[in-house]
Amino acid sequence: MRLALTLLFAALASPVSAETLVAVRTLRAQTILAPDDLTVIAGIVPGTASDPTEAIGLETRVAIYQGRPIRLADLGPPAIVDRNQSVVLSYVAGPLTITAEGRALGRGGVGDRIKVMNVASRTTVTGIVAADGSVRVTAGG
Repeated sequence: MRLALTLLFAALASPVSAETLVAVRTLRAQTILAPDDLTVIAGIVPGTASDPTEAIGLETRVAIYQGRPIRLADLGPPAIVDRNQSVVLSYVAGPLTITAEGRALGRGGVGDRIKVMNVASRTTVTGIVAADGSVRVTAGG
């Protein structure tokens, strides 16, 4: 029992290694992160990524300067819809489905909310980007 307590205290007293991801080079906004864009340093900064698998494949939403920690809030899924791109707008409510041609007013990845202008009516709506590149509009949006 005494040995078990000694081992427990030794484990608790040893320093915990925490790591933070930082940019190896200056990364422009809209850069898809690759393994050679990141490095791990000792220490922890709240709100930042600590595991490269959390960030690799995501897109930077802002410029991240060399040596700066990579904040999870500054990353998102890669954009599949660009500003001014023609997209299919779809509205589904029960058995009713309405589709229309739209023009994206912003860029976004799967799951992002973007504004889209209905080309026929010139009405602006907000919808969620789907995996196929269309934008789904809901009753509240």
